[in-house]
Amino acid sequence: MLKLNALIAGSTGYIGVQLIKLLVKHKNVNIRYLCGNTSVGKKISFYEKSLASKNLPKIVKFNKKFLKEVDIIFTALPNGEAQEISNHLLKKNTLIDLAADFRLKKSSEYLKWYKQKHKAISNIKKSIYALPEIIGKKIKDFKIIGCPGCYPTSVLLPLIPLVKSNSINVKNIIIDSKSGYSGAGRSVHKKYQKKNLYESLSAYGLGFHRHNSEIDQELKKYIKSNVEFTFTPHLTPMFRGILSTIYVDLKSSFSVTKIEKILKQFYKKSKFVKILKNDTLISTNDVINTNNCFISVFKTKYKNKIIILSAIDNLIKGGAGQAIQNMNLKFGFKNDEGFK
Repeated sequence: MLKLNALIAGSTGYIGVQLIKLLVKHKNVNIRYLCGNTSVGKKISFYEKSLASKNLPKIVKFNKKFLKEVDIIFTALPNGEAQEISNHLLKKNTLIDLAADFRLKKSSEYLKWYKQKHKAISNIKKSIYALPEIIGKKIKDFKIIGCPGCYPTSVLLPLIPLVKSNSINVKNIIIDSKSGYSGAGRSVHKKYQKKNLYESLSAYGLGFHRHNSEIDQELKKYIKSNVEFTFTPHLTPMFRGILSTIYVDLKSSFSVTKIEKILKQFYKKSKFVKILKNDTLISTNDVINTNNCFISVFKTKYKNKIIILSAIDNLIKGGAGQAIQNMNLKFGFKNDEGFK
């Protein structure tokens, strides 16, 4: 049985810890290195008590010499750091990045939205934007895998099939997304300490959130015209989960029933995307601690307008779980390995 030696860089963040919790259950993975900067010498159980019984290495500072000993590198690091690691990859290595370093296909777009120059421009062409239900087996041809952001995952899963089927008007899409505060990382507690994080709802990044670039890039792959959408993210007083509410106008020959059929047909072989019966209310509680995305379509008082609800766990389907899905696709493992 093929067993991969893995290195996790950024192992102590919310995403990193969630990744470890899933990987310790994966039959085809041996965690060789856990890397961090301020946590060197500590055990991962310091950050997650449930991992105390697992035989895991102590946290060390990343060194490129480790690449000789591992097959797969997961990076859950601040933006820019996976780029540097990518410049040292060996032929045997596969890099799966959970940050934004290889999501955008133009370095100029990365500079525009992330306000920093890309440090591995030549590697962008060697990478793939990997939303697993969309990209499928194409992932096998790439050694650098960019995992989608959590918000775009919740948005693109329902919208891509509809854009591909030419069933909606792409000039007036409104996306209202609400996320648990874990999506902002451990530093969120300091950043929002004066804003009553645990009892208030906050909108942020209005009109210019970085994930606009990602959503725009991916939707444009399926149409010749420009896409016009408004995306507004919110931080909510819950730890995890994302609920996206998407408002779209239908093309004249389409109905709510047809939209449901399009989505069900598109995801009929999907293990993790669940298309619910029309007008079924969903919440983040339905998907917490799973790799699922629940999608439901609603009619409105206007015949040509519909509302789509999409719910995911930002730390799993929007992060660590999606990374493992991509690894499973890349190496031909069972689609649900690591999730049982």
